[in-house]
Amino acid sequence: MGASLRYLSQKFTMVTTEAKATLNDIATEEFAHSEMMATIFHQLTQGLTKDEIINSGLDTYYVNHGLGVYPVSASGVPFGACAFQSKGDPIADLYEDLAADGTTAKEQRSRKAA
Repeated sequence: MGASLRYLSQKFTMVTTEAKATLNDIATEEFAHSEMMATIFHQLTQGLTKDEIINSGLDTYYVNHGLGVYPVSASGVPFGACAFQSKGDPIADLYEDLAADGTTAKEQRSRKAA
């Protein structure tokens, strides 16, 4: 969720149309990942009995959301916009993207050279 919103927000300050299109495509792909996770959650919880909900530890989630899909962390913290950054500076934003993906600029240059 954070990745998709990060790329979608950052595309507006990119300098070239190619960079904007690339970030838009990445954001769309990341949204697809969110949709896949929501589908898996829905399929795994569909038709659960009361005892199965309690035994699985989903009872507190169920009280608030039923079996609706609601993005939360494993500890139950709802998704928030603080999960991503958009500075409005293309270079800063791209470095943030690399950091969020766990990749350094040096690693990116090494991959490109290979």
